[in-house]
Amino acid sequence: MAQRGQQVPIQRHAVTPPDRQQQPRHGDRQRSGPLWVPEVGGPIDPANEAHELIMSKFGGISKGERNRIKLRVRTSMAALAQVEGRYLGGRPPYGYRLVDAGPHPNPAKAADGKRLRRLEPDPLTGPMVQRIFAEFLGGKGLLAIAEGLTRDGILCPSAYDRARNRHRSGIAWSKAAVRAILLNPRYTGRQVWNRQRKDEVLIDVNDGALGHMTKLRWNDSESWIWSQQPSHDALVEDETFARVQALLAAPRRVQEGRKPRRTPRPYVFRGLLFCGICERRMQGRWNNGKPHYRCVFPREYAQVNHIDHPRSVYVREELILKPLDKSLATIFDPVRLPDAVRAMSDAQLADDHRLAELETVRRAVAECERKLTSYRALVDAGSDPAVVAGWIAEMEAKRKVEQMRLDRVMGKIPKRLTEGEVAEIVATIGDMRKALRNAGSKDKAEVYGELGLRLTYEPARNAVIAQAELGRSCTKVCPRAEHHRSHMAHRHLQPHTPHPGQLTDWNHVPDGN
Repeated sequence: MAQRGQQVPIQRHAVTPPDRQQQPRHGDRQRSGPLWVPEVGGPIDPANEAHELIMSKFGGISKGERNRIKLRVRTSMAALAQVEGRYLGGRPPYGYRLVDAGPHPNPAKAADGKRLRRLEPDPLTGPMVQRIFAEFLGGKGLLAIAEGLTRDGILCPSAYDRARNRHRSGIAWSKAAVRAILLNPRYTGRQVWNRQRKDEVLIDVNDGALGHMTKLRWNDSESWIWSQQPSHDALVEDETFARVQALLAAPRRVQEGRKPRRTPRPYVFRGLLFCGICERRMQGRWNNGKPHYRCVFPREYAQVNHIDHPRSVYVREELILKPLDKSLATIFDPVRLPDAVRAMSDAQLADDHRLAELETVRRAVAECERKLTSYRALVDAGSDPAVVAGWIAEMEAKRKVEQMRLDRVMGKIPKRLTEGEVAEIVATIGDMRKALRNAGSKDKAEVYGELGLRLTYEPARNAVIAQAELGRSCTKVCPRAEHHRSHMAHRHLQPHTPHPGQLTDWNHVPDGN
């Protein structure tokens, strides 16, 4: 833990320039010429008002057809869930597993090998769901239930089903997981659909040209579609579920005499600082009139996961802020900026594990093409064409599958940027030294977000590891082509030879007091 008045040393790692531009996927076409529309007798001319009117008309017709298809599909799914109680996809709730329910009733899908599935109680996790409901009705709170399950060595949902929850840590039970189970109506044995919906919202309300993004939102319980009859074995009774919902919906007691905060307290590293022991985000906490960050880790979590984690880990914000600003100002100094840009360009894809997969798939495609060439040579040499034709057809199918794999892997690997493109990205950030020197807490937080900063506090070493990735703060790929460069998955790079413009290990921080 950082002592009072002692600055926290910063260790730096490579800044990786972002990019989310992908290679063309399988089936994509690159159009080099204008769009040809038969109705206008040739290519579309954007400057022609008649052409613009026709395209607007086509756009309205396409949007209307899209909405009609959407309505038909949703109406059909609602009927299947309500009348037949059919399982319509998605991950099974904790406490259930998926089992085969026979051939698909649609002949075309049945011929394609698709089959229906249904929910069945999991013998391992089903009793845990019943335990959660019983303990909650017995008076235990959400945190007490979560700590008890963790203490008893019960795997949380994300740890029990890692294949569907690779994006979650799975370290222990949380209050959110317990609450989600208590709110899930499918434990009553009925199929419930339309609990969530997808809304399209503007990426930027001030710039409609950026397009829309899709967000999942919860529907009111009145909009849920319930199956008329039970579709799977229930884990809790209807009466038990209703009692739990009443308790969850009961208003909480409001603490009297507490004055509301006049202004929200600023935390510069909100969402950017992580605990180096458990890898969770540290929470902001105001203490003695100054912003701190803490990680509170229950004793039960540490014991079950074999982690030597203190009950609380604290670090003061200002002990990180000064050396971090000084480090960033040094890196983005105009004199050293060309070297930094060159280092960032050279660091791209240095440790991308997908490169090995790409090479493997390329070899598979090349092997298929080699065999096809040899089969055709057999036909030319006088072999039976009927026999060789079967081999060629089989190998063509295999080559097509491998080619699709190759296109898919190439689509996941970002394109390497030139030094000029990296310099353009850095230029959009502006004068880093001036921005950090004159910025307030809110503005600094925005600058750190644009850098894609991630800080990891290691209390045992009293050090902070700083990693930066330009543009990581934006979670969506911007529709505009010129914005695509500002997105890229994070890569942890450790160069063997320090470069003047590259973030490397740094163990000495001058005292800023």
